[in-house]
Amino acid sequence: MEPDFWHQRWQQQQIGFHLPAVNPHLHKHFSRLKLAPNARVLLPLCGKTRDIGWLLQQGMQVVGVELSALAVEALFAEAALNPHITQRAGFVCYQAPGLVVWQGDFFALTPAMLGPMDAVYDRAALIALPPAMRVRYAQQLQRLAPTASQLIVTLDYDQRCYAGPPFSVPAREVLQHYAQAYAITALDDVNMAGGLKGLCPAQEQVWQCVPHAVSLG
Repeated sequence: MEPDFWHQRWQQQQIGFHLPAVNPHLHKHFSRLKLAPNARVLLPLCGKTRDIGWLLQQGMQVVGVELSALAVEALFAEAALNPHITQRAGFVCYQAPGLVVWQGDFFALTPAMLGPMDAVYDRAALIALPPAMRVRYAQQLQRLAPTASQLIVTLDYDQRCYAGPPFSVPAREVLQHYAQAYAITALDDVNMAGGLKGLCPAQEQVWQCVPHAVSLG
């Protein structure tokens, strides 16, 4: 899946993946991460999610990564934030109190640019990517935030009924991507209201992934 696909989605405002409210799974399960005030939370492929504002209200330091400049500009405009904007290593970096968003290719981001992270919140990143890119994505997250616990929301449905995105990422695939490096806990498995775009039934599943080094410590 090429970057032009997502740029076109935002240009044409084909952003059905954007929720108009804070994700209820974040409300319900965020406390499981047991983060201290000012903990740094990474949101990969963040779009203009309202979840960022909620995390800021909880006293978190939020770091987002997003390919589309339109999405990032909309995020700050809708939050009534006036960012300080700089350029670095092929990225445009938007900064406001408690919030940093790197606009550019997630796979080009480095640990040195990102800094230490305490947690990762993935509401619609893993499921936005086709299979080969999901492998790279999980590896990149482990590289960027090796000691960060993750809260991941996935979908499980019959991929034959819809080509994606969002893609179906069933439990077995979550384990394939994360079980070697993380202790994985299934937190929720609920019917998606109305199914996937009204085409077929779908399950929303929520996972907590704790790095083995942290869970054993």
